[in-house]
Amino acid sequence: MSRQGIDRFSLRSVFAGVADQASLALQPRRAALARPLDMRVLELLTARLCHELSGPIAAINNGVELLADEPAAETGGEDPNFAQSALAVVGDSAHRAANRLQFYRFAYGFGRGGGMVGSSPGDLARLLFEGTRIICDYAESTRALPLDGQKLACNLLLVGTEALSGRGTLALTDGPAGLNLKATGETAALPPETSAALVLATPVEALSSRTVQAYFTGLLAEALGCRLIRAAEPGQIRLTAVSLAD
Repeated sequence: MSRQGIDRFSLRSVFAGVADQASLALQPRRAALARPLDMRVLELLTARLCHELSGPIAAINNGVELLADEPAAETGGEDPNFAQSALAVVGDSAHRAANRLQFYRFAYGFGRGGGMVGSSPGDLARLLFEGTRIICDYAESTRALPLDGQKLACNLLLVGTEALSGRGTLALTDGPAGLNLKATGETAALPPETSAALVLATPVEALSSRTVQAYFTGLLAEALGCRLIRAAEPGQIRLTAVSLAD
């Protein structure tokens, strides 16, 4: 692979971007999570993040191995299209890994008072679902929220992704009723254990890698002075963060 090709997917390109962004006021909010994060929650979130990155990183490794195994030119067995195909695999996988890394960096790592570096949350969401079977509509009303409100929005998207099983539409809007996620798809559904985790009814010791995302999202809502309300109908799940002050 050429030096130019490697530089395209360097970590520097992943995190370069816009300067700090100012935030507006969103409903009553607190400076930090209302309750401390248990080590088990941190461990499960870390495992989840590694799982999300493992696929594209493994594909990058496979592409590099293909290049390493390419027949030498002097043997007369070189395929002129081989290197291009392998580079395409590496390039696409690096792009997906970078998009996921940036999204999760904001969704899990951004803290109140911190600066937003890189793409806006709405653009991070768009890039996360780029090339997938899920359409993400991150409305302007959501983009206008303060960054901690958009952090909750991004984590709601991850819960919605699980509800859709990889195919459908996610729509995020903010209005008088609160921040709202609508997940629409033929098989849209949230298991009872996920719904329980969303409202923090699940004991920490009973959390799993499948339910920890919902639990963490519930913690973020609580930190913003909100509670999550779930509504379901055939083919659609709606999650709304309602202010406890109302």
